[in-house]
Amino acid sequence: MTNGTRDIRAAAASDLDAIRRCAEEAYALYVPRIGRKPAPMIADFAAQIEAGQVHVCVEDEQILGYIVLYPRDDHLHIENVAVFPSQQGTGLGRYLLAFAETEARRAGITAIELYTNQHMTENLSFYPRLGYVELGRGEEAGFARVFYRKELP
Repeated sequence: MTNGTRDIRAAAASDLDAIRRCAEEAYALYVPRIGRKPAPMIADFAAQIEAGQVHVCVEDEQILGYIVLYPRDDHLHIENVAVFPSQQGTGLGRYLLAFAETEARRAGITAIELYTNQHMTENLSFYPRLGYVELGRGEEAGFARVFYRKELP
């Protein structure tokens, strides 16, 4: 998927350090709110890259952000989406989520599900603005999560 000079491509093993750095920088502000590192900061990106689950958004060969997604049950699951702080507010997160919708449709999948931490309060209004409906809240993997689903037309 391309947007001007931005491209989204499958992540390669050589992208691992940049993806880890992006996660560290993007999620650092949440550590004090949650009381520990959020799940994306401790994810096994090497295994996710190897499984073909990670896609990066690049511009002039520089990684701006990434998304981790894979089919699960009746939907495409978004495990994680992050952009470098310098790119936040530029629409890059929406662009990555639109990519997920395109990938879901391409695979014949009609819904997307994701979750966020309830302490990531910015996301609690962001996802509904994009058409995601809250499914519920609960603890999973030791984190207080809010679960969302979006049906695709």
